[in-house]
Amino acid sequence: MTNPRLESFRAMVASNPGNPLARFGLANEALKAELWSEAVDNLQAYLASYDDEGNGYGRLAQSLERMGRIEEARQALRDGIAAAYRFGHTGLANELSARLDEMEEIA
Repeated sequence: MTNPRLESFRAMVASNPGNPLARFGLANEALKAELWSEAVDNLQAYLASYDDEGNGYGRLAQSLERMGRIEEARQALRDGIAAAYRFGHTGLANELSARLDEMEEIA
C-alpha cells in the first residue's frame, strides 16, 4: 500500500532538492512509516541548510537510535540542545537533555 503523503513529499524533494521544508516534511512522513534511513538522509539535508530550533535534531536522534547508531543519536541530541538554547527554547532543551540522559544510562 502506498502512502500518498510520503509520495507527495518525495515528488516535492525530487523537483526541488534544496527546499529544506520539503525535506523536513519528507523526513516526518518517513518517520511515521518507520523508514529510518530515508528519515536520516532527509533530516541531515534539512539540518545542513536550515537553522533548526532543536526539533529536527530530536527527530534525527530518534531515527539514528532506531538504526542502532547510538553515538550519532547522542550527538544529534547535543546539537539539538544547543540549538534549542540558542533560540530560547528551554523546555525543548530540557526534553532533549532528558532523552540524552536516558540514552547514557542505557550505555
